[in-house]
Amino acid sequence: MSGVPDYSSENIARSEPQDVDGVRGAKQQRGLRAFLRALGPGLIAGAADDDPSGIGTHSQIGAAFGYRLSWTFVLSFPLMVAIQEIAAEIGRVTGAGIARNLRRHYPRPLLWSMVSLLLVANIINLGADLAAMGAALVLLAGGNAGLYTLLFGIVSILLEVGLSYPRYAAILKWTTLTLFTYVAVLFVVHVPWGKALGALILPDIELNAAYATAFVAILGTTISPYLFFWQAGQEIEEQRRHHAKPLCLTPASAGPELRRIRIDTLTGMALSTLISLAIVFATAATLHAEGIRDIATSSQAAEALRPVAGPFAFAMFALGIIGTGLLAVPVLAGSAAYAVTEMAGVAGSLDAKPLSARLFYGTIAATTLAGASLSAIGVDPARALYWAAVVNGVLAAPLMLVMMLIARNPRAMGRLVISRRQHWSGWAATAVMALATSLFFFFMLAGQA
Repeated sequence: MSGVPDYSSENIARSEPQDVDGVRGAKQQRGLRAFLRALGPGLIAGAADDDPSGIGTHSQIGAAFGYRLSWTFVLSFPLMVAIQEIAAEIGRVTGAGIARNLRRHYPRPLLWSMVSLLLVANIINLGADLAAMGAALVLLAGGNAGLYTLLFGIVSILLEVGLSYPRYAAILKWTTLTLFTYVAVLFVVHVPWGKALGALILPDIELNAAYATAFVAILGTTISPYLFFWQAGQEIEEQRRHHAKPLCLTPASAGPELRRIRIDTLTGMALSTLISLAIVFATAATLHAEGIRDIATSSQAAEALRPVAGPFAFAMFALGIIGTGLLAVPVLAGSAAYAVTEMAGVAGSLDAKPLSARLFYGTIAATTLAGASLSAIGVDPARALYWAAVVNGVLAAPLMLVMMLIARNPRAMGRLVISRRQHWSGWAATAVMALATSLFFFFMLAGQA
């Protein structure tokens, strides 16, 4: 309607350079240091997306299909950016996480079902990631995998509970550097770069169940529900740390923050995609080229690399599993804690003292220990990953749909409902994820028939 101002986040951000604060904010963004300071929740979310479970999936795809599925990462990248940016804006604009917004504006059964599915998926993912870390340490140093799995879980709990939020956020931020071990692997294996880069832009599609299932697996490991809750929660932590108000209360000054979220999210998802491709390229150039096609876990991929690519590639791959696990485990447990406390309507924060946020820290400890115990009771990590994919498939598309409703709801977002660009890209991501989930269940049921 003409004459009605457009208060979408994109238009407010674009109008910001007209005021003094906007010009000053733009100048402060220049330079490498300013860029690095702007990175935080989005960078950590992107890095945590390449957890040991994801490494296992990408290793399997590289081993089984070579470079043929590389193009799917080009497809998934803008979808990841779109939905994670929306999750971050929900947190920063409303000052409340996704579960709290569900509690405020939508039926309680919807909230309970979403959080319950998230808890189940996160515990299974925690179990698979901790088991992979334990197995990787056995490959490097020998010893007992079950003991290592438990110790990694305990260390993660102690760090998450014992450190203040600023210090812990800094540790997570620098832990993202461990992902570059997978880039280092590329320098010691022979990658036919013409073929590898060509596969990014020229899809080699096969119409069969194995190819379709692998395609769904890539989307399932790149668009992960726990990262929605985590990035929204981290934006709220950053808001509190800077003693700022939710942007819905100060929409005229939202431009610099929304630009920061966009840069942070774009950088984090680009890093995630780069590392995923590095893993696919490394395993395609080694395992697939040598006829090794059946890799179920990340530790199996590391072990298979040793005779094919040498001890350095093997060591870098195994160390990367441990490093990414140390990053991903607290993100998985923390996202569960944000969701549970918001569902219950009580305060929860990584900056709170343990005794004043018992439910929050109790959820972190309980989910981590529950995940660590899965291997102790004989749950197969590869089978656990399969069921985590099933639960995430049930949760992802409906949760993305609900997020889109929240992000366009003026009662939640005030003037800062998402822009038209975000609206269409967010719905595109939701539609692709719904299609991928449908394909997953179609082939799962067809395989059982």
